[in-house]
Amino acid sequence: MGKPSIAVHKFSSCDGCQLAFLNAGEELLNLAELVDIKHFLEAGVADEYAHVDIAFVEGSISTTDELTRIQRVRACSRYVVTLGACATAGGLQALRNLDGSNTEWKHAIYAHPGFIHTLDQAEPVSAHIKVDFELWGCPVNGRQVLAAVQQLLFGVAPLEQRDKVCMECKRQHASCVMVTAGRPCLGPVTRTGCGALCPRFGRDCYACFGPAGNANTAALSRRLEGLGLTPADVARRFLFINNHAPSFNEAGKKHYRQGFSDD
Repeated sequence: MGKPSIAVHKFSSCDGCQLAFLNAGEELLNLAELVDIKHFLEAGVADEYAHVDIAFVEGSISTTDELTRIQRVRACSRYVVTLGACATAGGLQALRNLDGSNTEWKHAIYAHPGFIHTLDQAEPVSAHIKVDFELWGCPVNGRQVLAAVQQLLFGVAPLEQRDKVCMECKRQHASCVMVTAGRPCLGPVTRTGCGALCPRFGRDCYACFGPAGNANTAALSRRLEGLGLTPADVARRFLFINNHAPSFNEAGKKHYRQGFSDD
């Protein structure tokens, strides 16, 4: 039998998660000895129609062409794993979903909006096909990607990390920026994976790794308002990189309606 095969597919995204994959360096070279990489344009391998054991998908589904392509990826793959915020929770491009008309945002951004052809909604991959495992982050953590590959290849369900960034801050001996500096940090509702990078440098977490387990967005919303944020500002915090994640979407839209109702 030949080596197990993988593919990495790009949809609406910035390529950051693919780069995180490539930046794994020596670990990626070790992985290449275990698997046959059939398709990965960022690495110079092109065979979009290849049948593979694991297909990694970066990016949200935003156009009719992407909808056709993602269904083909599912049909050609044993496992489908989403890479990062765009594929898993819509990403920044899903912010246009807040425009109910789906036209106002085009006129605000593009000089010739008539040339822009998109689906009514920019959505995560799971809205259209079955996804076997999700890797969160903006970008993803390369080590998590490689670990997921190895676990899937050995028939083990990948371990999903759902600890909060606050727990990671304690492990890293980082001071709480909300307590010490009054910063509107989303660490209490965000899963770790970044190593608490922002809080360790005095910056508040902006939830790039998506919702943690048991994310109490209602309690955090009250705390953010207590720090002086308006409902519109609270909405912007939740409706950002992972705005399609259910708990963030619900909390964000609640404050969005409140904050922008008088505009």
